[in-house]
Amino acid sequence: MSNQDEQPENRLRKELPEEVPSPPPAAEPERPHAEPERPPAEPQRVSAEPERAPAEGAEGAEPPLTGRQRLVQGVWPPRVTRAQLIVAVLLFGLGFGLAVQVASNSDSDSALRGARQEDLVRILDELDDRTQRLEDEKQGLEKQRQELQSSSDQAAEARRQTAEKEKQLGILAGTVAAQGPGITMTIDDTKGTVKADMLLDAVQELRAAGAEAIQVNGVRVVASTYFTDSGKSVGVDGNKIDQPYRFKVIGKSQDLEPALNIPGGVVQTLEKEQATVTVERVDKIVVDALRQVKQPDYARSSSR
Repeated sequence: MSNQDEQPENRLRKELPEEVPSPPPAAEPERPHAEPERPPAEPQRVSAEPERAPAEGAEGAEPPLTGRQRLVQGVWPPRVTRAQLIVAVLLFGLGFGLAVQVASNSDSDSALRGARQEDLVRILDELDDRTQRLEDEKQGLEKQRQELQSSSDQAAEARRQTAEKEKQLGILAGTVAAQGPGITMTIDDTKGTVKADMLLDAVQELRAAGAEAIQVNGVRVVASTYFTDSGKSVGVDGNKIDQPYRFKVIGKSQDLEPALNIPGGVVQTLEKEQATVTVERVDKIVVDALRQVKQPDYARSSSR
C-alpha cells in the first residue's frame, strides 16, 4: 500500500476514542474467623393500633413494666371459669345458712334478755324440777338394772319385783290393805240433807288431789264405786251407810286438805246444807277394807 492509502485509516483511528479499560473488582477484606449462621428472624407482628408518639417533653420510649405491674395485668380483669362460679355459689349458700342460724340464736337470747326476773326464776325452777325428776327416774332404772345383773338368781329377783308391782296394783284395786299419811274427814248430817252426789263430789275432788286409797264407813272406794240415795242415808256400792260419814284417805295431806277447803269446794257446799265437816291431817292412816277380785265376764288379757 501507499502512504496515501494508510493516511485515511490512521486518521479514522485517531478520530475514534480509545476504549477505556474497566477497573478491576475490589477485593473483599479477609475475615479473621467465620461467623456462625444466624437463624432467620421471626416476622414482626404489625399492630393494628397506630404507634403512639411519645409525649411531649418525654425522653425516649416508655419505661419497661415492673414485676408487680405485670402481675396486676395478668390477674385483672379476672377470668371466671365454671368451676370457680360453682364454688362461689356453694360458699355463698353456706355463709347464708350460718348467718340465719346465728340470727335465730340471737333472737332466742334476746327474748330471754327481755324477760322479767320473776319469769327467769320460774323457768329455772321448772328446769331444775324436770332435771330432778329425770335424775330420780334414771337412778331408779339403774337400781333395777343393777339388782337384776348382780342377783345370783335373776329369776327370783324378777319374781320379787313382780310381787311388789302386784301389791302396788292391789292397793289401787282395793284388794290389798294400805297404810300411810293422809287425812280424815268426818261429815255430821243430823238433818239428813247430804245426798249421794255430794259424797261423790268429795271422792272425785280427793282423787284429783292425789288420793291413793279411800275408805268410807268401812267400804273401800275403787274405780267402779258408785253412790246412791237410800231415804235419809246413802248407799255405797249397794252397802247402806249412816251418818256421820267418815272418810279415811291416804295421800299427801298438804294437797288433800286445801283441795277440800277451796272457796266453793266440798266443805263450803256441805256447810250450806247445814252439815258439820271436820278435816284433820294424820301421819298414819290404815285403810284395811278390802274388795273381792271379780273375774271379768267379757274382758280378756291381750298379752301373748
